[in-house]
Amino acid sequence: MTAIRVVLVDDQHLVRTGLRALLDRASDIEVVGEAGDGGAGLSVVREQRPDVVLMDVRMPGGDGLEATRRILADPRLTGVRVVMLTTFDDDEYLFEAIRAGAAGFLLKDTPPDALREAVRVVAGGDALLSPAVTRRVLTAAAHSPVTDPARLAGLTARERDVLAQVGAGRSNTEIGQVLFLSPDTARTYVSRLLQKLNARDRSQLVVIAYESGLVRPGEQ
Repeated sequence: MTAIRVVLVDDQHLVRTGLRALLDRASDIEVVGEAGDGGAGLSVVREQRPDVVLMDVRMPGGDGLEATRRILADPRLTGVRVVMLTTFDDDEYLFEAIRAGAAGFLLKDTPPDALREAVRVVAGGDALLSPAVTRRVLTAAAHSPVTDPARLAGLTARERDVLAQVGAGRSNTEIGQVLFLSPDTARTYVSRLLQKLNARDRSQLVVIAYESGLVRPGEQ
């Protein structure tokens, strides 16, 4: 089995060392590069073309948000998925990162097993959206104007219901429980929403749900 290739970008050497040590314990994950700021991180990502990048949000030598935008806009890096490393103090930056196409966000105090599983989830094509952190991010973005509710015009009532649940940060299993659907049916609806709304992944569905007014902070 081919190992999941990971690049670490964080300005704190101790953080990178700790992340590397934790990830290297997994036989299916390989750290192939690291950098101390966004600019250097972009260079390493272009050189290594990893499956997953763990990117700090704020770094003095070049911030992770701009590096994320550039990675996700580069056609040569199609398939590279970025997860933002954060503390709860970075909410506003995280919302912008999700809008830019980041696959999700991970708290720096995430337990080791959860960290490794998060890398696997993102490498597998899913988004990393903890309900608690999603709600915090959307609440912090409350000043952002609601835009283009007409974007949902082509959705059925059930698809809107599912999108609202995705916007609340719920998993397919949780969506099924709330809407009385099987997890497989919920997954089918989410796949259909990705297609209809031309969304890169589940994290962008959260943004669409919020910006279209379908979900508002405090309603999750």
